[in-house]
Amino acid sequence: MNTTYMPNPAKVERKWYVVDAEGMTLGRLASEVANVLRGKNKPIYTPSADTGDYVIVINAEKIKVTGKKLDQKKYYRHSDYIGGLKETSLKDMLKKHPERVIEFAVKGMLPKGVLGRQMYKKLFVYAGAEHKHEAQKPEKLTF
Repeated sequence: MNTTYMPNPAKVERKWYVVDAEGMTLGRLASEVANVLRGKNKPIYTPSADTGDYVIVINAEKIKVTGKKLDQKKYYRHSDYIGGLKETSLKDMLKKHPERVIEFAVKGMLPKGVLGRQMYKKLFVYAGAEHKHEAQKPEKLTF
């Protein structure tokens, strides 16, 4: 009788990938990065286990969006005080914190709960072309 292989977190080999976001569309980039973080690109993918790889995204400030999203897309946060709802447009977010745009998009595509938070920790986003993970020897990943 054959047994089903279940990936053990200790035995999963994790690679490091670097993605250049220059000129890429936000949603398409985020969905591909989320798939790599989940491990859907591997044959050992299991929905209930973290089999994904580490992803470094560079040039987050050079991302592009289609349509009128620069003005119409809003990010909301609340200060927990009455009337404390704050909103920021995508255009302002790209000027002040371009890495957060990609982080929020990818986080929304990961599973909710403990497993999704564990996968999200393997994402590193940088606004410019430099990153501090050269020691891990990341491979270039193209979509």
